[in-house]
Formats: sequence, structure tokens, C-alpha cells
Amino acid sequence: MGALIPGIVLRAEKFAALRRDLHAHPELSYEEYRTSRMVAEYLQSWGIEVHAGLAVTGVVGVLRCGSSERSIGLRADMDALPVSEINQFAHASIYPGKMHACGHDGHTVMLLAAAEYLATSKSFDGTVVFIFQPAEERGAGALRMISEGLFEKFPCDAVFGIHNWPGLPVGSFAVRSGPMMAGTAGFEILVQGRSSHAAMPHLGVDPIATACQLVSSLQLLVSRTLNPVDAAVLSITQIHAGDTMNTTPESATLKGTVRAFSNEVFDQIEIGMKRIATQTAAAFGATVTFTFSRNYPPTVNDKAQTEFALWAMKQVCDVKAVCADAPLTMASEDFAYMLQARPGCYAFLGNGVGDHRMPDHGAGPCMLHNGSYDFNDDLIAIGASYWVTLAESFLEVPV
Repeated sequence: MGALIPGIVLRAEKFAALRRDLHAHPELSYEEYRTSRMVAEYLQSWGIEVHAGLAVTGVVGVLRCGSSERSIGLRADMDALPVSEINQFAHASIYPGKMHACGHDGHTVMLLAAAEYLATSKSFDGTVVFIFQPAEERGAGALRMISEGLFEKFPCDAVFGIHNWPGLPVGSFAVRSGPMMAGTAGFEILVQGRSSHAAMPHLGVDPIATACQLVSSLQLLVSRTLNPVDAAVLSITQIHAGDTMNTTPESATLKGTVRAFSNEVFDQIEIGMKRIATQTAAAFGATVTFTFSRNYPPTVNDKAQTEFALWAMKQVCDVKAVCADAPLTMASEDFAYMLQARPGCYAFLGNGVGDHRMPDHGAGPCMLHNGSYDFNDDLIAIGASYWVTLAESFLEVPV
């Protein structure tokens, strides 16, 4: 049986109020000025060394105790989404078209609660690096922090992240060793034909007919050329062509996304897409320009650090509430860049099914990226206790 840390539980309501304040004042990627300023002020008030301005609005807190050179990084994301909130409760967003629809307000506060406790107790030997990251949703803030010297300036032997997960029971944990979340890539296919009057299609090259054939052909790439055990998704999400009813256009553009769990699968898909697009267009007398842009890589957990994280989870909650074989998800996460740079583990913390929401919440589900979502404040003490357990155990004081 696990147990929450009493000192954190006693302060949970204070941090719940802070979380609701952040929820009411959401800021988009690289615009988290108010949030980062508040984070820095809280860290400084607890005597934690603060470094602001990494990746524009990122904040790093450094807490040292004892003489050990060991160090651990704990990361929380801070940005909101360009989503219109439909909740009407008191802490709903005051900014139209901006919303904490993914729970980064809660992630920020869980890490702040852990920072306050660790700064007070100092029951560890080494260095804790608190990483408050901007632009997880848009702009690869993790990659930018790394490129600006995050791990050179603030060395970490291992780095950990956590995300609330609607649908999982409140306070339960889910994690897995190896691939946890998919990588993502975007693509654009410009089909160049030749315009003609719609009554005389034989005088042109129809890019719309070519594009429609491509939509069907590209689906066979996943189902017929990849190994069936290699999960992948190829979704065409946009088609743009033409602006009149009696003329076939000069060109058509297809856009979409690819999700997979390994770079090798991404390589196969990119090569296959280019081949199919080029040869299908040639069969119709058209040409194509193909662009494949890799975005966030797959989120891959280190085996040893995942086992350590599982142990810490079981110190915090009931063993039965810890899942060591979480289902793979095609969603992506830029913490993947940090896991490429340092060994570590990314985990899910159950946010429940939405019955925690206050009156006047939206009628929709309490799902991520949804206008009726709200973070479950019951997670604050759980997540903070997990962070503290990780840090104190990773940096255990010698006997």
C-alpha cells in the first residue's frame, strides 16, 4: 500500500487555487510570460536558484543539497491551446480562443508543490533540476531548451515527465518500458495538372482525379507494405483544389499526418509515399511536389528508469493502481526529445472520467483538447508526492 506525503496533502488546497488561477489565464506556446514569471517568483521565494528565459519563456529551478554530484530532472509543460473553452465555472479561461485544455496548468502546479516540499525538507543528497518547459503543444519547446544548452547548463543523470490522462481512474499510474507514444510527421503533396473547361476535360490534366486516386492508394501503404506488427497511421486531413464550378483547376494539394513508433517505419512510409505519389501522378499525366516533415520523435522510455519510476509509483498509491504495460498511443509528446538526450521515463496519471468538474462545466467529455476539459485537482497531491519520492530516492542520503 502506498501513501501520499502528509506535508504535501496539507498544502494541496493552496496549490489547487493556484492551478485554477493558471487555468483562468492560459497562454499559448512561447507566450507563457505571466505563467513563467509566477513560477520563477514561487521558486525564488522558497530559496531555489532560478534561471529564466531558456527557450524564451522556459524556467529552470536548481535545488542542491549535500555533496553528491548526482542529479535528477523533473519536467512540467506550461503552455495552453488555441481552444475555445465552453465551461462556465469561476476559473474558466478569461481569454477567448485560449484554454488549458490539456492540463498543463495542473502539471505546472504539481511540480511547484514538489519543489516547495523539497526546498523545505531537503532530505536528499544531490541536485534536483525543476524544468518548466514552454511550447509543448506547438513549437517543440523541449528541443529548443535542449538546443539552448539545457543539459549542459543543468546536468541531469536522468529526466522524468508526467501527463494527466482522462479515462484512467483518478490517481492511477500507467507506464511502459520502450515506446510509449508515437512520433509524428506532416506531409504535403502538391499535384500539378493542367486546367481546362469542365465540359472539355480531355484538353487538360485533372489534378482532382489524381488526388482522389492518391487518397485511396496511400492507404495501402500501411496495410500492404509495412510489417503488420509495426503500428502506424497515415491520415489525409486536407484537400484543397479549385475555386469555380465549371473549370478543372491547375493544381490540388493534399496534407496530413503520419504516426509511428520507430524511425525505421517513418523511413519506409516516407519512401513509399514519395514513390506512390510520383508514379500515380505520372499515370494521370500530372506531376507532384512531395514534402515530408518529421516533427516530434517517438517517446521511448529507458528500461532501468521505467523500473525505478514504477517502484516510486507503488510507494505513492496502491500497487493495483499501477499499470506497467500501458497501451501504446498514437498521440505524440515533445518530451521525447529529452528522452533522446537523457535516460528517463514518461508516465500517465489518471484524471478520471470528468465527474470531478465543478457545476457549469461544458456538456462535452472531459477529454484532452476538448472545450469542456478540466484538470482534476485531486491529482496535485498525488503527482507531487510521486515527484518527491522520485527525487528523494534517486538522490538518497547515504546511511
